[in-house]
Amino acid sequence: MTGPTRQSVDRFLAAIAAQDPTLRSYISVAREPALQTASRIDESLAAGRALGAVGGRVVSIKDNIDVAGLPTTRGSVKRFHTLPEVSATVCARLEAADAVIIGKVNLHEFAFGGTTQNPHHGSCRNPWDAARIPGGSSGGSGASVAAGLCDASLGSDTGGSIRIPAALNGVVGLRPTVGRVPNTGSTPVSPRFDTIGPLARDVATVAAVYEVIAGYDSSDAISVARPVDSFLAVFAQGVRGLRVGLPRRFFFDDIHPDLGRSMDEAIKILTRLGARFVEVDLPDASTIQATMTPMLLADAADFHREALEDPASGLGEDIRERMMIGYRATGIDYARAMRMKERWARVLDETFRDVDIILTPTVAGPAPLAEASQQMILATRDLTRFTFVWSFAEVPALSVPCGFTAEGLPLGMQLVGPWWHEARLLALGHAFQRETDHHLRRPPAR
Repeated sequence: MTGPTRQSVDRFLAAIAAQDPTLRSYISVAREPALQTASRIDESLAAGRALGAVGGRVVSIKDNIDVAGLPTTRGSVKRFHTLPEVSATVCARLEAADAVIIGKVNLHEFAFGGTTQNPHHGSCRNPWDAARIPGGSSGGSGASVAAGLCDASLGSDTGGSIRIPAALNGVVGLRPTVGRVPNTGSTPVSPRFDTIGPLARDVATVAAVYEVIAGYDSSDAISVARPVDSFLAVFAQGVRGLRVGLPRRFFFDDIHPDLGRSMDEAIKILTRLGARFVEVDLPDASTIQATMTPMLLADAADFHREALEDPASGLGEDIRERMMIGYRATGIDYARAMRMKERWARVLDETFRDVDIILTPTVAGPAPLAEASQQMILATRDLTRFTFVWSFAEVPALSVPCGFTAEGLPLGMQLVGPWWHEARLLALGHAFQRETDHHLRRPPAR
């Protein structure tokens, strides 16, 4: 007789077999390792050992993050594949906490785009409408969670790559403060802006996974030794009295009308819970994306320089074109971006003296059609309009489902906090989900 963990893995494997030929969210499925891990966990349960918050949870891993014994493809051609002998720190921590890793999921090649229309491993599609993209670059993470092909997923976020798929797929996604979660064992886009984070259907599961993977790692040069606050402890304090900043200029311009209505309703719900909204003005926000882009692209071009200089490397043309912008960036471009980064951090530091959290849309509307997203650079620019801003300051941000369009496509709102205050975001997001059912809705069966 199989135990509960094995039964859960069996259900997910069956769902992957049934749905993923259409969605293309998985690059590889670790069937036998997952079943072996599940059996070991069930034996421990039968022996009377209690599991932690993520014990028995089934997790997919973005395929730029190493899992020992599973190929890391980085979403690219075979030349760039590796078979790691050591798991990334975050995956080792999940395994030590009795989570089950079920496979590696699709991404925009080298995590370098917002659509996850991958020419090498298949174009990942959105479970709510297979004609639409799941966002990126962690598109497989968002799609696998939304479709019910795992309990949670690990993605990576440089300019929005966790939050965008979370919003477009109707799930929750957390970008932690840079330095909070170690990147050891992952392939970078920009080491200064990269961070690994979790996606799941609900805030509570995201919080549980986050608290397992967070914490100092001396092998990561960006990692910071700082205590990780308990989400449940902060939630127990209540959200009444939280000051929530509302920057209507730029962040509420040209958004989908159904998103505008959903945001208004979310504000009413949070006000009823006791949050106090404060109008804030962030006049530099509209310029951040253009300022940050050369810096981010130059970092990526530096890491991939050898492949960029080899016409036969096999890099996808979409990412080669975008990386070449960084390749051609000058030292003056980089220095100018650094000065703006310093000023922007000061602006936010002063803003967070007056408010505890900032609320914005995550993306300006629902998932675009794949056919309309073929110009990757333009599509990525549009999708990251409200996410780059917070990446540039390295602050934590949480995307939470906040409603649906009239056509039934999910929409997301973004909670942004000061450095190291992930637990505060999770507490407010959880309080919101206790009052709403957006995260309980499921995509149509396929």
